[in-house]
Amino acid sequence: MAIAVLNALDTAKTQWYHMTAIVIAGMGFFTDAYDLFVISTVSKLLGRLYYYDPSSGKPGKLPVPVNNMVTGVALVGTLSGQLFFGYLGDKLGRKKVYGITLIMMVVCAICSGLSFGSTAGSVMTTLCFFRFWLGFGIGGDYPLSATIMSEYANKKTRGAFIAAVFAMQGVGIIFAGLVSMTLSAIFLHYFDTPGFNKNPAEFSDVFSTQPQADYLWRIVLMIGALPAIVTFYWRMKMPETARYTALIEGNAKQAASDMGQVLEIEIQSEQDKVAQFKAANEYTLFSGEFVRRHGKHLIGTTTTWFLLDIAFYSQNLTQKDIFPLMGLTDKPQNINALMEVFQTSKAMFIVAMFGTFPGYWFTVFLIERLGRFKIQLVGFFMMSLFMFIIGIKYLELRTHKFMFAFLYGLTFFFANFGPNSTTFVLPAELFPTRVRSTCHAISAACGKAGAMVGAFGVQTYTLDSDPHKIKKAMLFLAFTNLLGFFFTFLVTETKGRSLEEISGEDGGSGSNGVHVSGGLNETQMTTNDRS
Repeated sequence: MAIAVLNALDTAKTQWYHMTAIVIAGMGFFTDAYDLFVISTVSKLLGRLYYYDPSSGKPGKLPVPVNNMVTGVALVGTLSGQLFFGYLGDKLGRKKVYGITLIMMVVCAICSGLSFGSTAGSVMTTLCFFRFWLGFGIGGDYPLSATIMSEYANKKTRGAFIAAVFAMQGVGIIFAGLVSMTLSAIFLHYFDTPGFNKNPAEFSDVFSTQPQADYLWRIVLMIGALPAIVTFYWRMKMPETARYTALIEGNAKQAASDMGQVLEIEIQSEQDKVAQFKAANEYTLFSGEFVRRHGKHLIGTTTTWFLLDIAFYSQNLTQKDIFPLMGLTDKPQNINALMEVFQTSKAMFIVAMFGTFPGYWFTVFLIERLGRFKIQLVGFFMMSLFMFIIGIKYLELRTHKFMFAFLYGLTFFFANFGPNSTTFVLPAELFPTRVRSTCHAISAACGKAGAMVGAFGVQTYTLDSDPHKIKKAMLFLAFTNLLGFFFTFLVTETKGRSLEEISGEDGGSGSNGVHVSGGLNETQMTTNDRS
């Protein structure tokens, strides 16, 4: 049962409104990535500023629980925000909720640089409080951006468009390193001091932590509000997606009018067809009907995203501890606080530019040729392979820094030319319109649960740069990626098909093999299920 407005979207040629939607949704992800990952560039600085113990003979360092909270609390907020805003996206509409998330991100990014008090406890408490709510706003962006892009796109390039939105995460990570590197270089120019151990007799241990550095980390965090501010106006101008307006609200005339203006064509409203379509797909998330049609895929999207994010966030949050072993940064005792920020940011920028960033765009350009399933399968396998090699040969690789950096960079490349991109794309395609945002939110929340395992668990093994602990961490991550490889077989290929065909909303066989006929459901395996 084809509906004109949906068919017009599925067969539309790529045009300006597609590019606009990618930029508007993508800038949200740029902001998300910047805010989530920039904390890694300044967390060591926070330790020097607020936790220096003169009797230790070493630069100040965040205690393990404090470090884990500072770097991980935003992930807790993100998980909560994904579930909350994902549900609201299905109940209230994608557009209505989309602006709220952006406002939260702006306010909380600015407030992250403020402090209620001057003691270490008050500063860290304030930082964690606002980063939790920053993460809450970021969480809403995941299901809403993916759902909006999937419902706007045509079926031939839908995967590439959704992947392009997600690829802005890579740009955000690059800018997190670039902004921190640039600002720390400017501060260094005006406030350079000897390294921590340079001249203890002249109190180099004290003066190596410049008081002005307390402004640096605040500015770096607050800059995360800028791209969200720029994007807000354009988000508010976007019309509600035609699929939500027609299939959930049942307003065929408004859907046809909105998309007719966007596509610059005349579209028939077909109210009777829409009403019939809507009536045939009234089942809820917790119904037996949903379990029969989509239960297997929801298990697949949640488990693979969970397993992927254990590795992906462990890599990104712990790389600051691995950089010295790669020769990208000096030992903390030999440099001052601002130089440590500069070197950490520079190393993060290099790894992101040459390891992380290319993988995203390989996915964008190849996802419609290779398909989501193959890219995810190969990505998980290659990540597992390279992490296993690093884990087994870790002690030897420490003396071969180039080879270590090369293998470490490949794990980032295949994360992004692999499951980090496809776990975002697939939940936006596999599920019906009525619960699409919620199902994507559940999948993404499971991913953030995995990220919390990385932040609060795996990161504990890397903080003191103990080679034997890092070796264990790498082998553990290799195992989680191998599990992700096998759980990928629970999802199916979606390329080249309309969203309604994939989900079975059009009355035919969905990608889970459930055929809807005469109002009854009958299980029927399809050739598409393993294409």
